[in-house]
Amino acid sequence: MTSLVRPDLRLRASWAEAVVEFAEAGDFMHGSGLWAFDNLDTSEDGARPVVAYLLRQADPDVELPEDRVPCTYFWIADRDEFVGYLALRHRLNDWLLEEGGHIGYGVRPSRRREGHATRALALALGEAAALGLDRVLVTADEDNEGSWRVIEGVGGVQEDTRNGKRRYWIDTARQAPA
Repeated sequence: MTSLVRPDLRLRASWAEAVVEFAEAGDFMHGSGLWAFDNLDTSEDGARPVVAYLLRQADPDVELPEDRVPCTYFWIADRDEFVGYLALRHRLNDWLLEEGGHIGYGVRPSRRREGHATRALALALGEAAALGLDRVLVTADEDNEGSWRVIEGVGGVQEDTRNGKRRYWIDTARQAPA
């Protein structure tokens, strides 16, 4: 059963495996928030500051760099296993409006094509509505057909393509069943 959970050390072992898996596949960990860490230590001691950092990003009172917005990070889980990342940005800045969107996500390579991204995105729409967002922007690379299908499957309506990104708007009240 796919769920969205706030980053939590109880999932550290499967999270650490996923970090290695993404790296071995040469995949970017969309929605991870890990861009802030030059040398990612996935040990229990190393994961503590990562989890704390990710949790802090949702606090609107935390001072962020000028190019960042408050963001709630989730780990996509299947029972007690980490299967991916999801970032829910509370508002858009200029870059997010053009390319990044409100929601970014990534599923570890070994767990793709199991419906986790679709279910996680549907769950994220409820979280976005709870933040007061009536609609959200979600983008996908022009060559990532799997991601467009996920977005379209939860009600995304394509507005246009900019800089190689397909841009979709989703009404948060129109949630597809997960």
